[in-house]
Amino acid sequence: MKRIVIIAGTRPEIIKIAPIMRRLQEEKSKYIFVYTGQHYDHQLSSQIIRDLELPLPDYTFKLKSKISSIQIAEIMTNLEKIPKEKNDIILVQGDTNSVLAASLFAIKQNKKLVHVEAGLRSFDWRMPEEHNRRMVDHISDYLLAPTKESKQNLLNEKVNGKIYVTGNTVMDAVKEHIKLSEKKSLIQNNIKFDKYILATFHRAENVDNRKNLQNIVEGIIKSNLPVVIPLHPRTKKMLKKFSLYKKIETKNVQIIPPQGYLDFLSLMKNCKFIVTDSGGIQEESTSPFLAKRVIVLRNSTERPEAIENGNAILLQLNQQKISKQLKFEWDYDFEKINKSPYGNGNASKKINKILKKI
Repeated sequence: MKRIVIIAGTRPEIIKIAPIMRRLQEEKSKYIFVYTGQHYDHQLSSQIIRDLELPLPDYTFKLKSKISSIQIAEIMTNLEKIPKEKNDIILVQGDTNSVLAASLFAIKQNKKLVHVEAGLRSFDWRMPEEHNRRMVDHISDYLLAPTKESKQNLLNEKVNGKIYVTGNTVMDAVKEHIKLSEKKSLIQNNIKFDKYILATFHRAENVDNRKNLQNIVEGIIKSNLPVVIPLHPRTKKMLKKFSLYKKIETKNVQIIPPQGYLDFLSLMKNCKFIVTDSGGIQEESTSPFLAKRVIVLRNSTERPEAIENGNAILLQLNQQKISKQLKFEWDYDFEKINKSPYGNGNASKKINKILKKI
């Protein structure tokens, strides 16, 4: 029996591979779980593994550097320490430095590479994730595209690997964990608003740029609406660096620490709508179990399906536009969208069947 080596390094990756791991466990398939350590913050890594009641990684590493190129080299070096088996299949999910490093490692070791969530494209070369996902897709043996649109992107680029459309495992994750969230999460006891907007922003192009970050902060403040912000460590650091932290601490804004997945699910389910620059949240929000509108604080997105579905809109980083859009979304009652473009929550079963064939 071939061994599947699942490699992940960030919170979103762990969330999306959780349903795949459960299907492999149910089938008693042979696999190991490797955690690269790309997310170094406790809240963003080990907590999520416990929240989702997943087995601890078989191998866990810590990275010394935060510089992308050095991280990739470190991860590849660390992966060399894992005892290898002749027919190992490497499985990665997404577009992070961990994914690129693991994929390059697979090629150099002559291992078959499976890329879950293949074919996403923002067509914005300024985004580091766009570099990663394009390179990984072109060296993968099996490309598991979440939608027909992402499959078409792969066909347009004439990738070499075999393409399957599976749906997105984030739909499985929400479906499997929403009841667990309702049972375990107590986060709502700490929220001071009856109704609130959920806001999260952490992407480098937003928070490392003073003007962009200031526009987001000013837009939120000027809306004068209740906003809850689970503050990412990177965002907190840059808010303080640009002297914006005290400014955002107003009566209409509640800043809370980064939340585990189950608590964050609860925040999404109970908010009025979401403001974010996250890619994963654009997908999660389309789940019928959440069905939330999302304002995407970006000029482009690799998840156009959420926009076409009516769940999300792109919004320029202009404080007046942000404030105006927040007020509009708050006052307008949108019809709930109960169908997701990312599948119906059975992607992990489809992926497991494909892995069996391989």
